[in-house]
Order: sequence, then structure tokens, then C-alpha cells
Amino acid sequence: MATIKVHNARAPQPPSISAGQGTNFVLVVVALFLVLLIVPFHLGAQESAKATISIRVTDPSGTGVPHVTLRLDPPPLPTPAKMETDDKGQLELALDLGGYALFASAPGFKMATIHIRVQEAKGVQVVPVRLEIGATGSPMVYQDAVTPTDELRISAHAYHLVLKVVDLKAMPRTTVTVHNEHAKADETYVGVRVADVLAKIGAPLGMNLRGAALSGYIVATGSDGYVAVLALAEVDPTFHSGEVLVADTMNAAPLDAKSGPFKLVVTEDKRPARWVRNLVTIELKSAK
Repeated sequence: MATIKVHNARAPQPPSISAGQGTNFVLVVVALFLVLLIVPFHLGAQESAKATISIRVTDPSGTGVPHVTLRLDPPPLPTPAKMETDDKGQLELALDLGGYALFASAPGFKMATIHIRVQEAKGVQVVPVRLEIGATGSPMVYQDAVTPTDELRISAHAYHLVLKVVDLKAMPRTTVTVHNEHAKADETYVGVRVADVLAKIGAPLGMNLRGAALSGYIVATGSDGYVAVLALAEVDPTFHSGEVLVADTMNAAPLDAKSGPFKLVVTEDKRPARWVRNLVTIELKSAK
């Protein structure tokens, strides 16, 4: 039987690929596969970049202090089950890169607060902490349910500090003149920046106010229960141009019983709705 071959010119023909084109195609596919394989691992390594630090706590003689309670703000993730020094006064941690406030407290010593910056390093970054002899290992903790009106309670996490009028008088003073829309008058206040008050409990301010620390905010409360909230960045003069004061003087006279002895004053607010009379507490919190 004879076989007849017929060529249909209208039928689609498969594209022809030369040997060189086939090789290039394979190389492109391999390159894309390698990129997709490598990039996620590289990004993951950047996101989880850590460095090891060794916190070494000593007394004035240079001897290591064992079982010192340590706290970092922001806290390390995951947080170790026990944040205290060993028998030699040391604690080694792997931390994300960035800035931290470090608190160290022990019975018989004054609490130490320092700022540290964890950076990439080949070895272990040593963080020396020296404790001074003192009557207590932590700031004063206020015990009563109601804060007296002549005291101002500052708190961050489990740490508390109580300031009296005389304590504020001894701190750096700032003067501002603002227009009180409620009173329809200009008023001159003298007091202490909230940032300077928060620095006493090691709040992350200045160059340390970055990353996770920017989720911080303060809650200011008056003796009548009135509450105002400000971002931590708003009270930092290196971050924000406005002034946020704990004022104790208005128009060259101490605040009267209606407003004082402490009053929160926010200069850049058009309405004094976030000013807090009879200020009794300032709490530093985090939105995270």
C-alpha cells in the first residue's frame, strides 16, 4: 500500500528552538530559582540579626554582685525565664540590634539605670554596670491606693518613683508662656520637662527613641481621675519641638490648690484639653 504525506500550510507549527536558545532559557530558569531560594533566607537573616552581650555587675570595689535583678526596655524576645546575674555577677544574652534601657537592682544598693546600644560584633559585647551602696535596690514604690496631692508618682512597668515639690525644684527648670484658651489669657509656667522626669526611670529618649520604643506613650492622671495621653515622642525635645512640662509655678507664684501643686502643660495644643490639673501620676506604657 502506498503512503501519501500531505503538508497543511494552515496548520500551526511548533516554534523551533535552537541549541543556543535552549541553553539560555535553562540558565534563566536556574537563575530565577536561585534568586527565589536565596532572597528569603537573606531577608530572614536581616530580620533576626542578633548580637551577644555580657552584662557584668560589680560593686564599688570591682567585685561581681550575684543575683542582681535586671530588666531591659524594650524587653528581649523571647524573654529569659530568669533575668538576674549569676554567682559571678554576670548575665549573657542574645539581643536584637538596637537601643535598650537597662535597669539593675539589688538589696543594699542603689538602682542603676544605663542606656546600651547592641551592635553587630564578632565577639561578645561587654556591658559593665557598677552599683553604688545605698539603702534600697529600687526606686521608692508607692504603697497606698491614693497618691497624696503633694507627691507625683512616675511609673514604667513594675518600677515606680515618687517625686515631691522639692525634688522638682532641684531639677533643670524650663519656662514657657502659652495662651490658655479656656481662661482667654496668656500664662507663664515654670517646671520640669516630662522627658527629664522620665529619664529618672530610664525611659528610652534621645537617640534611643527609635524602633519599638516609638510605640511608647504616657498616661497622665489628675487627682480627680482626669486622664490625658501623649506619645512618648511628643514629650522628647530632641524629637518634638513643643514643650511638655510638669509645672509647679504659674505667673511667678506656686500653683494654687485648684490646679497644683503639679500641672501638666502641653504648649503646642491649640486647646488645653490635655493639660492635667492636680497631676498625680505619669505612667509610661507601650502600645506593643
